[in-house]
Amino acid sequence: MRTLILFLLAFGAARSVAQPLKVAVAGISHGHSTWILGYKNKADIQVTGVWEKDTALANKAAKRYGLPAGIFYTDLGKMLDVVKPEAVVAFGSIYDHLQVVEACAPRGIHVMVEKPLAVSVAHARKMDSLARKYNIHLLTNYETSWYPSVAKTFQLALDSNYTGRIRKAVIHDGHQGPKEIGCSPEFLAWLTDPVLNGAGALVDFGCYGANLMTHLMNGQQPFAVTAVTRQYKPQLYPKVDDDATIIVDYPEANCIIQASWNWPYNRKDMEVYGDKGYIFAPDSKSLVLRQGNTVTQRQVTSQDVPVYEDPFRYLADVVHGKIQVKPEGLYALPNNLTVVKILEAAKESARTGKKVVLR
Repeated sequence: MRTLILFLLAFGAARSVAQPLKVAVAGISHGHSTWILGYKNKADIQVTGVWEKDTALANKAAKRYGLPAGIFYTDLGKMLDVVKPEAVVAFGSIYDHLQVVEACAPRGIHVMVEKPLAVSVAHARKMDSLARKYNIHLLTNYETSWYPSVAKTFQLALDSNYTGRIRKAVIHDGHQGPKEIGCSPEFLAWLTDPVLNGAGALVDFGCYGANLMTHLMNGQQPFAVTAVTRQYKPQLYPKVDDDATIIVDYPEANCIIQASWNWPYNRKDMEVYGDKGYIFAPDSKSLVLRQGNTVTQRQVTSQDVPVYEDPFRYLADVVHGKIQVKPEGLYALPNNLTVVKILEAAKESARTGKKVVLR
């Protein structure tokens, strides 16, 4: 009898672990919302509710993705109280991230926002305080977090000492421009707004480099940031920068972040230089390695290095306690607080023409 009881308990536990994560979506104006609205793996994630103030946009999404009208709400608090999700994923403006956390944290609901964490250090600190007070996970999702090439770069540089002491990183991110690549009017409305997005390309793509470099520096905060921004296309983006170069200084290293809506092609690549070697990750699954005169090119997959290529599966495993979030990790709150500090310092440097010292 005791054996049967233990078996049933174990079976029940296994079934509970296997249950999909109940997720609600807060805002769908972000172009990346298609990732969750069109999510196919129902065994991992169950979308139980969608909050969107723009009813026309909500109706369009319901038709496009075959979602029942009953799961859409115009009141965030009501949605959370009715559907009671375990986690919320935010796909509205960056400015709205604080509102989402203010609603979710007191209800004990975990949150994953699209990059970056917040539009300002003031917003980020409020979000951090709420997450800590109510003991929720507050994660930030970057596409580069899914890349096997990025995970392998970290493994080689930080665990295997392939590069030796890191002295410099050069990180390029961006594309031809949000209008040029066909972003929706709803997305453009806030992406090109200095309040709702925090800046232009500086925030939209500068956050990637700040996030990656913070991990490469094991969470260390830089001591200074210098930045230059440009408006090469003021007729398209009159309110925000469309190109930014950011230099992030550490006591024994620096990082050059080049974020732009003016690249002739889509790019997310990273170069890491040390006193022994060099690693270049030109795309999500390619690496070029060099030590001395020896150059190696290789392809990398998730079979070669542990990496979650699905951010929502990562969220589910964090919420269900299968993995722990390291403070310096790409999704982690401490890392992303530093990212927002770097971005805010970069905006101030570009405005004043001076180096900004972080305290």
